[in-house]
Amino acid sequence: MGKDQKVLAVSMEEAARLLGVSPRTVANLARANRLTSRRIGRRRVITVSALDDFLRKDHPAQKVHAAV
Repeated sequence: MGKDQKVLAVSMEEAARLLGVSPRTVANLARANRLTSRRIGRRRVITVSALDDFLRKDHPAQKVHAAV
């Protein structure tokens, strides 16, 4: 891709790297419709704008189960 071309979408693995999470976490977010993804052929990609939208949203804190 040339210098003048803008990246529009990334793979699930690249999205995970950019977010600093595992590919499984990205897949789970996409499956739960918390992160929008698109299928192109057999490949699933995430648009850069979907990553921006996801990062701008407030996300509820995950419950932490303490060992008793």
